[in-house]
Amino acid sequence: MSDLVTRLRRHNWRITPQRRVIAETLEGSHVHYTADEVLERACERMPEISRATVYNTLNEMVALGEVIELSLQGRSKRYDPNADHDHHHLICDGCGLMKDVHAVADPIEWLPGDERHGFTVTSAAVTYRGLCPDCRAAA
Repeated sequence: MSDLVTRLRRHNWRITPQRRVIAETLEGSHVHYTADEVLERACERMPEISRATVYNTLNEMVALGEVIELSLQGRSKRYDPNADHDHHHLICDGCGLMKDVHAVADPIEWLPGDERHGFTVTSAAVTYRGLCPDCRAAA
């Protein structure tokens, strides 16, 4: 059984065959698929799965807090199943490739007190941008 399926079961979420295929499609390291990419991969295993089922299931997984929905400027939303591991993202400005990165320090500590404007900061998301090796070689 996949890690994501196990986490979803903890919410007493009914795991239908379609939901299982979608959850298993999201398994792996550095997975950041768009909804259409999830649909394409899920259809390889279950050709009858519908676009609405994929979109609704992704939205439910996000609402449960087991998948992170990432909105990138000018690009389709992506879905990250690593919601149970603190991490940040490295994004290629050329092709949109996204990788998980794990900071060695707490980014909340990077924000000076006078820049917090009275906020109690509870989380921080860091996005590193650049060019992946393939895009850098093509430039």
